[in-house]
Amino acid sequence: MEKVWRFRLCFLHKGPNQIIRALRMLPICHFSSPKRLDVAGKLLEKMVETGSSPTIVTYTTLIRGFLKSHMVGDAFNVLSIMESKGDAPDLVLCNVLIDSLTKVGRYDDAIDVFVDMRSRKLSPDSYTFCSLLSAICSSRRFSLFPKLVCGLDIEADLLVCNSLLSYFCKSGFPALAVKFYKVMLDRGFTADKYTFVGLLSGLCKARRVDQAVDVYHGIVMNYPGQDAHIHTVLIDGLIKVRKFDRAISIFKKVVAERYALDVVAYAVTIRGLFMGGRTEEACSLYRQMKEVGLTPNEYTYNVMVSGFVKERDLNMVNLILQEMIEAKVRLSYNTVLRLSKFLCRPYHLNSVIELWIEMRNLGLISAEVMHELLPDEVVEGVKGDDGHITFSDAYSETDLHVETSGSEDFCDVVASIG
Repeated sequence: MEKVWRFRLCFLHKGPNQIIRALRMLPICHFSSPKRLDVAGKLLEKMVETGSSPTIVTYTTLIRGFLKSHMVGDAFNVLSIMESKGDAPDLVLCNVLIDSLTKVGRYDDAIDVFVDMRSRKLSPDSYTFCSLLSAICSSRRFSLFPKLVCGLDIEADLLVCNSLLSYFCKSGFPALAVKFYKVMLDRGFTADKYTFVGLLSGLCKARRVDQAVDVYHGIVMNYPGQDAHIHTVLIDGLIKVRKFDRAISIFKKVVAERYALDVVAYAVTIRGLFMGGRTEEACSLYRQMKEVGLTPNEYTYNVMVSGFVKERDLNMVNLILQEMIEAKVRLSYNTVLRLSKFLCRPYHLNSVIELWIEMRNLGLISAEVMHELLPDEVVEGVKGDDGHITFSDAYSETDLHVETSGSEDFCDVVASIG
């Protein structure tokens, strides 16, 4: 990037012809990252000023960069400039618009782009189709799907099939999803992990637990060597619909069969044990995880703290916080909230308060979180050198549920690891 930057600067004092040649050699994509969009915009202006017409590729790259940074207005401005110059969006740009607008929550705009493709006589491809399905599923406007795709001729590749599986599950037709999955296999498609994940998570969300477990057994039997993610998806899906015993049973079978498991699989199962009131088993599994050589990650530690807070086990809260300090692991937003409620009560241990202060001083609790969740006087108290804090009960007396700290974070954890 440094070389590219110097390359651009060395031409800015040259004449129009040299600038045009330089800009043609220097793609705007180098500067279309969120931190460089200002540079990309200036490059585009310079191209126009010097009489060099930006190509559709240039416009597409810049529009993608703006949308990735949630700068929707700027993206539409670039699109308007492009169209005013007589350039119409091509298939690639339409696909970028549908996909990127969906990701920033502009579902109506994404669907409008798809509808406009017909008037532009652009034929959607499989990527268009999948991006449209994503917009429909994300907006939960499932009834639009038949109307929008009627008459389309799309080549059914694996990406399309996986998107359709996801649509059937999310729109409330899990039986159709299973049927379509079987048709895929009959037609010679080789299912991949996205196929399995979409089908298993969809069936669990639809509370088709028996079907989900049957499909899972078929996967591990017919497609040996699956990684930990497949097992974890089913276990997590069962936990989310509160089928704790079934989830723990699956986990134990996975361990017995010596299938691959990672720290996320253990953490998700530990969360399920806490949610099911099986605290001793959660502790045992936590120890087992470390014994097999898996180091607890941030998610695991936060699950443990939340679980013991729910059980009001002061000693274990103290122990896990000490481990987090030694490992330099941060408390999550939800765990801080839960712990702050816990410490407002009269039966907390002074040692837990001291650990709370130490974690805050080490940066394991962000100042922003402290100010957002706690009254100002509490935050000021944490800054004190004498270790004394007076917690005011700023929150209503509610049950502390460990599940709120985990289920919504699980996808992010898996995505970052997988």
